[in-house]
Amino acid sequence: MARRRVEELTARLEQRKKELESMRSVVSSSPVVIGGALVIPQGLLAGRKGETNFSPDAEARSRVEQIAMKAVMDVETGFGHDVKDVSAEKCGWDVTARPPKVDGKLLEDRHIEVKGRAKGQSTITVSRNEIIYGLNQSDKFILAIVIVDGEEHEGPYYIKEPFGQEPDFGVASINYDLSDLLSRGVAPEKTL
Repeated sequence: MARRRVEELTARLEQRKKELESMRSVVSSSPVVIGGALVIPQGLLAGRKGETNFSPDAEARSRVEQIAMKAVMDVETGFGHDVKDVSAEKCGWDVTARPPKVDGKLLEDRHIEVKGRAKGQSTITVSRNEIIYGLNQSDKFILAIVIVDGEEHEGPYYIKEPFGQEPDFGVASINYDLSDLLSRGVAPEKTL
């Protein structure tokens, strides 16, 4: 029985040695390509078509935001409101507009989140903080959209109660369709 077992193991060893020897002389062949893909960034295609969906130039974005802020602040000042730029305070809106007293009574402040967009853009990005503040203070909160074309601008368009629900946990910002928001926008005079 032991002799038979030794013969079996010896045969298995010889077989394994032959397999290892044949694997030594394996030669890989040239690869055969059966498909391919070309990945082109959407921003590159839009730029080639002349569409301005995104401005990689921080200076240009800053200029658009400054024009938008000035447009909203001019409108609010024109209403006789005391206007303050609070955008650096990261409180959930950009402009606080305090209406004048009526019969000695203070009216509620207007908290305005200003979004300036270059003409041709299709979305607006709103931070979680801005959305939550807009939902919590819906009676005070106004989303103002200004479309900037060079040094000219359209608007501002005011939207009261622009947000319907709080973003999910972990969401930092949400992109909104600009045309949808503008369809709900009204002239600033209609929000007084």
